[in-house]
Amino acid sequence: MKPSLFVLFVVFAFSALSAQTPVWQPSPGHTQVPIWPGAVPDAQPVAGPEDETTPVTDSLVAGKPWVKVSNVTRPTMTVYSPKEKNTGAAVVVFPGGGYQILAIDLEGTEVCDWLTSKGITCVLLKYRVTHVGPYPKSGPYPESPMALEDAQRTVGLVRFHAAEWHIDPHKIGVLGFSAGGHLSAAISTHFEKRLYPAVDAADKESCRRDFAMVIYPGHLSLSAAEWDAKQGTKKFVVPHPVNADKELSMNPEVPVTSQTPPTFLLQAEDDHVDNVDDSLAYYIALKKAGVPVETHLYAHGGHAFGLRRTEMPITEWPQLVEKWLGTIGMIPK
Repeated sequence: MKPSLFVLFVVFAFSALSAQTPVWQPSPGHTQVPIWPGAVPDAQPVAGPEDETTPVTDSLVAGKPWVKVSNVTRPTMTVYSPKEKNTGAAVVVFPGGGYQILAIDLEGTEVCDWLTSKGITCVLLKYRVTHVGPYPKSGPYPESPMALEDAQRTVGLVRFHAAEWHIDPHKIGVLGFSAGGHLSAAISTHFEKRLYPAVDAADKESCRRDFAMVIYPGHLSLSAAEWDAKQGTKKFVVPHPVNADKELSMNPEVPVTSQTPPTFLLQAEDDHVDNVDDSLAYYIALKKAGVPVETHLYAHGGHAFGLRRTEMPITEWPQLVEKWLGTIGMIPK
């Protein structure tokens, strides 16, 4: 399908969808479009329509509320193009939310505003998530394939439209937070084969990303008992680098190899939502595989701070990412 015809189709399709149910909308000047031209693969029923909740005020971040989106069954992408300089790099952003909601501004639109200001095209993915309820819930692959299918599809679409969107097809990365951080790692290790049958020419493009930023991720480590339940062996269990009385093992469903692209990791030790073990396990697996990885571990910072600056040193991390992107040749130093 030609790019112009694809855009025309998805705009009409999404307009029809919007007329039926209230959905999150990006800021003026940006249009979200469905990533699937027809039926989504592995569709699951949900308890209600997509819902954009009014700003969350009972858990402020840097003194400000944030917006969550739930019951996403029709995934979309929104392209944010640089306004001035264009480095040719592009980043697909995966907001976090425990695979049940999406922190669409805190870990989504605010991230895109930062990236575009640095000359990087940003593609915000509103991937499929559902609340826990009477219906099957979304979750990490392979518990649920939906989010990873959406991620694979979107990276392929970005590479397919690279010329049209003024993107270097060899400079496409991903950035994810919390559950989205797990999704960044999952697509970094599940790119050789799509989880779904190809639907058009975009699915013939590689969905391998060229770099990844994995921010306070979850679902990447297993306890010894969890490993035994999955594998029946303790292969790849190593001494814990922080707690000498503990063992640390990588989740085997995220199969790191030498083909896993360069990765930036950020984590706070006092994160009580997604434990530091997840980042440590992924770091060790990347190092064992010979993958270039830069890791920043802070004593304090907690969880789900996005790009919002506080007195915590960890919130200066965007500057570290900018330097790292220059060192790996994705943007000018």
